[in-house]
Amino acid sequence: MDADQTEAEPSTALPTDPATLVAMIEGATVALAAARFTAATEEQLLEIAEVLERVHRRLDAVDAALLVEVSDRGAYRKDGYLSLHQYLSSGLRLGDGEARRRRTSVAAIGRFTGLQGQTLPPARLATADAVTDGVIGAAHVREIDAIMDRIPAAVDPLTREQAEAQLAAVARELTPDGVRAAGIRLLAHLDPDGSLTDERDRKFALMPQDRRLMSKVTASLTPALRARFELLLGSWAAPGMNNPADPESPRGACEVADPAAVAAAAERDDRTAGQRGHDALVALLDAERALTAATTGNGRLSSQIVVTVTDKELREHAGVALTATGTRLPVAELIEVAADATPHLAVFSHHTGQALYLGRGRRLASKAQRLMLFARDRGCTAPGCAAPFSRTQAHHFPDYADGGPTDVDHLGAACGRHNRSVGKALGDWETMLLIDGPHAGRIAWRPVAARYPRKGWRVNQIHHAELLPDQGPHAPPAPGDSRGEAYLARLIAA
Repeated sequence: MDADQTEAEPSTALPTDPATLVAMIEGATVALAAARFTAATEEQLLEIAEVLERVHRRLDAVDAALLVEVSDRGAYRKDGYLSLHQYLSSGLRLGDGEARRRRTSVAAIGRFTGLQGQTLPPARLATADAVTDGVIGAAHVREIDAIMDRIPAAVDPLTREQAEAQLAAVARELTPDGVRAAGIRLLAHLDPDGSLTDERDRKFALMPQDRRLMSKVTASLTPALRARFELLLGSWAAPGMNNPADPESPRGACEVADPAAVAAAAERDDRTAGQRGHDALVALLDAERALTAATTGNGRLSSQIVVTVTDKELREHAGVALTATGTRLPVAELIEVAADATPHLAVFSHHTGQALYLGRGRRLASKAQRLMLFARDRGCTAPGCAAPFSRTQAHHFPDYADGGPTDVDHLGAACGRHNRSVGKALGDWETMLLIDGPHAGRIAWRPVAARYPRKGWRVNQIHHAELLPDQGPHAPPAPGDSRGEAYLARLIAA
């Protein structure tokens, strides 16, 4: 019997039940983790490493097959999740990034079920075969899939199939980075003059804030936008223009400024080109905001700066405020922003969490309620949801169709997806306002699934991660106040 046969046909007969096999794998993994490799020779160590890596890669194929079943059957709903992504991200605690990577791999090599119940071949057939053989892993799959997605739509299906097979073949010998390099050369071969390329790859996205609260931007600009953007920066980001550190720096476009003033400011300007570009964007946004304020009476929260901050942080000019769009803003910079704008500012007592002041552009009940919800909830209240407040709706409990009133003590912030997930059927969610315990005053969620008692009421900690359970953000309602109306009435009246 050769090595391939030994590898494919284990000497001990194994069960076919997946649950039993997984239990055996876990047991073997626990035993292997407790084993010591000191007695193994160098050759054996290298062989063990190669076999383990092959096992890791084959488990990627197993993972794809499992998640196809979870997706096709909607099994994640049994645990109260709305989608496969949410189950991976929150249920298995992988996080959004890893959940997206898993889904990309599954979409590429998974065998899904068609509308008539038939098993469909993988989208990347040759790649799936290589994963099953244990010679490439999920990282290779994602690189191949990214290259295939960049092939212009005008390329015929046969050529696309041949391109995928070629990428899968070279992936058997290359690292994921090597596959990416090979894919770039392949793309250049398929569309050497760019005549087949469309604009589907255009994008401009803000990346999450880092520890210093700074944000990177990722962008892929069309040639037309790049040309316009370069023209704009050439004017607004010219040396000496729109320099926040220079009170005499001309503002706006260079063409309408006094040439002598621009030349003098340029002599004093020690900013880099990147810093000038950043300051130019700030100046453009200031100009746009002034124009909007002068020409419209828009009162939507999404069109205004709305922040929540404790009075202690505001008084000491220290700490971090939260905007309705989810941005964390140092209080020192908040003061600077508030000097030029008139933001709605919801200030909370550092000790009691009660609202001390709510500034309003005009007195509209719906707007006041939205401000109150932002001050209390900060974002979507569904467990594990990171949607900022600007992307939420006012969720009723009980539902408006069931007679729920549009009162702030019967409302909670929920993104559109979670708002639609509330109902009475198995797999839906139900919500309530907690009136006691460490999270009093918060909106709690749980799946409508009495058969799963382990799923109790849960609050979303993402938007309140800096608070310990006994710190708020709100004081508990008065004893005996079953719905917390008196407590919330105090907040509104404050």
